[in-house]
Amino acid sequence: MKIAFLGPQASFTQLAATQLFPNEELLPQTNILDCFTAVETGEVDKAVVPLENSIEGTVSMTLDYLYKTPDIKIQAEAVMPIAHHLMIHPTCDETNIEKIYSHPQALAQSFHFLDKTFKEIPKQEFSSTAAAAKHVSEHPDRNLAAVANQFAANLYGLKIIHRNIQDFEQNHTRFIVISKKQEAYDNKDLEILGEKSGLLITLPEDHAGGLHQVLSVFAWRKMNLSKIESRTLKTGLGNYFFYINVSGNWDSALYQNALEELKALNVEVDFLGNYNEFFLKI
Repeated sequence: MKIAFLGPQASFTQLAATQLFPNEELLPQTNILDCFTAVETGEVDKAVVPLENSIEGTVSMTLDYLYKTPDIKIQAEAVMPIAHHLMIHPTCDETNIEKIYSHPQALAQSFHFLDKTFKEIPKQEFSSTAAAAKHVSEHPDRNLAAVANQFAANLYGLKIIHRNIQDFEQNHTRFIVISKKQEAYDNKDLEILGEKSGLLITLPEDHAGGLHQVLSVFAWRKMNLSKIESRTLKTGLGNYFFYINVSGNWDSALYQNALEELKALNVEVDFLGNYNEFFLKI
């Protein structure tokens, strides 16, 4: 199989994709849209993209493209701990760093450490942590540093001078496996954290109690919602769709009937699939 992932090489998404698909061909993509497009056009069989970080929150582009490409479903979720390291070229003078590069989220997740230790050093945003590491490796004549992962340090021959600089120990990113096929993903080598379903819900109109009606469909059936998030429809202020996760297996008749009740309320529902959530190592 061909598996797309949010690149470049040595990105955290590649680390996730490598564990999820250790024996498949992995193809880096420039951005999240390219990952969705590659799946939609059949260029690849599946793609791995980030969905949420425990510190920075949901990756809004991923939710938006799930909504815009209804043929694409979720086959699995995977949670991976995130560790950021500060790295330099081996010839760099680490006492005289000129500038620190990284992805905006990595800089935000390491803000307190960088502010305390390198307060006066300029920080510059880069398209990814891996691209920042690559840039540092290509400029050995300058005293540059990057915030990236161990994989990037190994790939680009950089020296780590500070490890685990993220501000919070419980820094995890949730990734999803997307495909046009609504089939189960299984990997006996990975730890299963649980089972859930994903739904995209659009209300027919803005009226009092509309969201309450939707939530009541799940509440009286005692269906546990582990996540509910609104995203703008980009059609005007106050127009939203909702991304919902329901814990547990969806096969029971009670759960299936929930979709029928939602449709009876004229609610537009895109069922993204019932799938396992796995834990990945770093």
